[in-house]
Amino acid sequence: MTNLPTSIDETQKMLGDVDYVCGRGLATITFLSLTLGRPLFLEGEAGVGKTEIAKALAAALGRRLIRLQCYEGLDASSAVYEWNFPAQMVAIRTAEASGGGDRKALTEELFSEEYLIRRPLLEAMKPQEGGAPVLLIDELDRTDEPFEAFLLEALSDFQVTIPELGTVKAPEAPIVIITSNRTREVHDALKRRCLYHWVDYPNFDREMEILQARTPEASDALSKEIVAFVQQLRTEDLFKKPGVAETIDWAKCLLALDAVAISPQVIADTLGAILKYQDDIATLHGSEASRILEDAKKRLEPA
Repeated sequence: MTNLPTSIDETQKMLGDVDYVCGRGLATITFLSLTLGRPLFLEGEAGVGKTEIAKALAAALGRRLIRLQCYEGLDASSAVYEWNFPAQMVAIRTAEASGGGDRKALTEELFSEEYLIRRPLLEAMKPQEGGAPVLLIDELDRTDEPFEAFLLEALSDFQVTIPELGTVKAPEAPIVIITSNRTREVHDALKRRCLYHWVDYPNFDREMEILQARTPEASDALSKEIVAFVQQLRTEDLFKKPGVAETIDWAKCLLALDAVAISPQVIADTLGAILKYQDDIATLHGSEASRILEDAKKRLEPA
């Protein structure tokens, strides 16, 4: 386990050591979150690195990463715990076959730790080897308001109540990272419990740093062309603009194809790595890709 950073610069370096390149703003809010023990709420477009910061923190601090992937219809029982019903039924059948036994003792056994299935929130409140885990609550905007209300209560004291077992309280508060793609607004009450940061698309230099950290085998010239093209692409009228994750994926695809430069043909062959909607892909076919490529190359020309 690594000690928590003691400064913003140390936080930025710590994340950089595990190939997570971030600006001072994100490093500052992360440092404050770690120092004050407050959840960190990150909003931004998909693919800009919100989820990755939780993974980077877990790797850098030597902590376990526990992920709660949110979805429509997620409820408290799915996020906290459930009972192992098949195993309980086997235990009941076994008890019946052996003559029943003490009914009260059987009930206590059935609703004990042995038959408890811990879901992410409950697991994050269990003592962990190496210190409190990093709890990633990913894409909270996919859930509904009742789950938000439950989460607000759970994060206020870092405890949950299991009727059959009582209240479970975390001996040490986990490091909580909450992400949202802003498909809907998350309630202010939950945001007030957190430190907030909007994760935007990086500028050219920052995206170059990220790409060089994640794909060091790519030449400097190719990396510049990739970043310039993706940055130009984000200025176009697209249904879903490519994120940093797509930039990295595209670079890996070009390396796998042994491409040394970007051309209209290479773009046409690999569009599925950077665009995920057919309407957007159709927009870039033909002369449009050539135009965007030319505009991207102008970005690289000396001022």
